[in-house]
Amino acid sequence: MNNLLKIKLFLFVLSFSVNSIAQVKKNAPSPVYPIPTAKQLAWHEMEMNAFIHFTTNTFTDKEWGYGDESNSVFNPTNVDANQWASNLKNAGFKMMILTTKHHDGFCLWPSKFTEHSIKNSPYKNGKGDIVKETSEAAKKAGLKFGVYLSPWDRNRADYGKPSYVDYYRNQLKELFTQYGKVTEMWFDGANGGDGFYGGANEKRKIDGKTFYQWSETLKLIRSIQPNVVFFSDAGPDIRWVGNEQGKAGRTNWNNITTDTLYAGKGGIEELLNTGSAEGKNWVPAEVDVSIRPGWFYHAKEDSLVKTPEKLFDIYLTSVGRGSNLLLNVPPDRTGQFHANDVKALQGFSALMKKELGKNLAVNASVKADSYRAGFAPSLLTDGKKDTYWATNDDVKTASLEINLGSQKTVKYILLQEYIQLGQRIKAFSVDVWKDGKWQTVANETTIGYKRIVKISPEKTDRIRVNILDSRACPVLSNLEVF
Repeated sequence: MNNLLKIKLFLFVLSFSVNSIAQVKKNAPSPVYPIPTAKQLAWHEMEMNAFIHFTTNTFTDKEWGYGDESNSVFNPTNVDANQWASNLKNAGFKMMILTTKHHDGFCLWPSKFTEHSIKNSPYKNGKGDIVKETSEAAKKAGLKFGVYLSPWDRNRADYGKPSYVDYYRNQLKELFTQYGKVTEMWFDGANGGDGFYGGANEKRKIDGKTFYQWSETLKLIRSIQPNVVFFSDAGPDIRWVGNEQGKAGRTNWNNITTDTLYAGKGGIEELLNTGSAEGKNWVPAEVDVSIRPGWFYHAKEDSLVKTPEKLFDIYLTSVGRGSNLLLNVPPDRTGQFHANDVKALQGFSALMKKELGKNLAVNASVKADSYRAGFAPSLLTDGKKDTYWATNDDVKTASLEINLGSQKTVKYILLQEYIQLGQRIKAFSVDVWKDGKWQTVANETTIGYKRIVKISPEKTDRIRVNILDSRACPVLSNLEVF
């Protein structure tokens, strides 16, 4: 073949490929709103993040400091943020979120706006900066970095007055301008109550809906770092899951309507746990839970660290239900993770690899009773996150059959929707081929970013996933079997 013919053939093949891709894109399903932003999608893909609770409470044996603690109380002997980061990295976590200031008001960085700060503690003779150490350790380990800055401050004399909002914003400016990229900002709904308040020693109430002027505060932060995601009871980017037990709802919609929700509003825990199929905003749930009974280190809890098996169960009820896990691991009074916590993290990592380390469905044969042109069921097992199976617009139920090739012991089925087009599936079931017939082993509801269905171990060579109900044509990007 001469060169001219080769060129013509190449151009023909290229033209055919381009036209085929264009035709597939043209035939793609339309989004079902709401859908995630690019930064929310990146957050979903992290899956597991870590909380670091560390302050004067570590040394006073409290969970909530009153605000009258002496700066001299904070005196860790051997802080090693690299030890935190390396242990978390090895266990599969993607981000560290540090409690830069808890309700007691003590700041882990030398803030110029308060004297209740590490700068007046014995730690490194007042020259220490735990925020800087944590940020640098995260970067070194390849982890993202996030900050928690409590809106409530039991130390400040002006808490509850307009000047406090200015104080809070000034501290946010420090955190967002001095410590590199901040991926997530965390604030909770613990607002108002009894406290030291500069010596007033009284109870104060604020209107959590209006006092902090959150829209303006978040606007300020976005002007400094536009890609940060904000967590609170009700978002706006990520919502609380409604409990601190490590459990997202078995039904878990990323959709929720936020116009009547705000941080600290009571009575919405169930809604936050399940979301709403008809919600107008994409606000996924983050599952915050501690590796110990408390959020701060207490020596009396050294024997109460969650086991690897418990941590794995929590993984299944958080990441396995379409949420992200935020596991708190509190440094002890030396400033390092306690040996028991490290052992639990290592055991959890090993258990994850044992249970979910070998995908039995890699390149497995998949057939479907329905699919739209260009979106075949084989795309479910191709290992690519940007390809997906879909049905035609008028088809909202379907069955997928996975052939494993030979008899395998099956314990988990993992499914992922292509959430760039919205969350759709309302109900599905899983069958296994056993004793010459299909037997149902699971009935579930939502899928979302990721759903891991745990079943009693079954020996089978075929699995069937039945989409029973969907808001629009189902769209799945991944199917794995373990």
